[in-house]
Amino acid sequence: MVLVRVGGAAAVVLPFALRSLRGRWGVLRENVGLIGLYGTLAVAGAQFCYFSAVQHMQVGPALLIEYTAPAAVVCWLWLRHGERPGPVTLVGAGLAALGLVLVLDLLSGADLSVVGVAWALAAMVGAAAYFVISADEGNGLPPLALAGAGLLVGAVLLGLLGLVGLMPMDTATGTVVYAGRAVEWWVPLLLLALVTAAIAYTTGIAAGRRLGSRLASFVALLEVVLGVVFAWLLLDQLPRPIQLAGGVLILVGVIAVKLGERTTAVSDVPVTT
Repeated sequence: MVLVRVGGAAAVVLPFALRSLRGRWGVLRENVGLIGLYGTLAVAGAQFCYFSAVQHMQVGPALLIEYTAPAAVVCWLWLRHGERPGPVTLVGAGLAALGLVLVLDLLSGADLSVVGVAWALAAMVGAAAYFVISADEGNGLPPLALAGAGLLVGAVLLGLLGLVGLMPMDTATGTVVYAGRAVEWWVPLLLLALVTAAIAYTTGIAAGRRLGSRLASFVALLEVVLGVVFAWLLLDQLPRPIQLAGGVLILVGVIAVKLGERTTAVSDVPVTT
């Protein structure tokens, strides 16, 4: 499923990626290493490691561990670029983390697997790499070019994992049921390729370059909230009130992180008299 998702997205995005380059092939050559890193960590690595994690542990804890990526981004920016987070940013991060725990409904108790936790942490590294690389505007790569090339690299790597037997490649063509309505097997695959990969990666890169890696990573926590909403609409998994409260906390946390960035930006400007 993940191979079809990433490979299908690569096929859709690549024509637009080539067009966005406008014949500047030198930009691709200059960023071969970056594209390889993006495809390896942010695409293939994050996907393969997350789905490996949920083979050993519950989805909720696996998501929680993967979505500690914003904290990793904050630490990276602090250690690598000296962007020390302010108090408001730290408060926002704490609120978002608490909201994530509530949304995933982890307070009821969940069994953890050491192997699963290791895979989830590896997925977190891939997610953090996605935010950091996506927000980098200094490489000269258009967002579509980075997305298309990265998805192609990711698809090739996932295909290789399947060929060597490290990734199961079983297939089925049964009917799929969403919200009481049956659809053909190819419908969810098409939506996975177009909506959750092609559109998600291209718009995610564009958003990261406008918001910065720190804020973009916290905004991405809303993916978990929307995951709960779609589970309600499509799978009739009604969210509990505590999960809805968690969604509100995540929103408040994202706003606080944004306010913290504004404060930092203002305080960094030298005052002259």
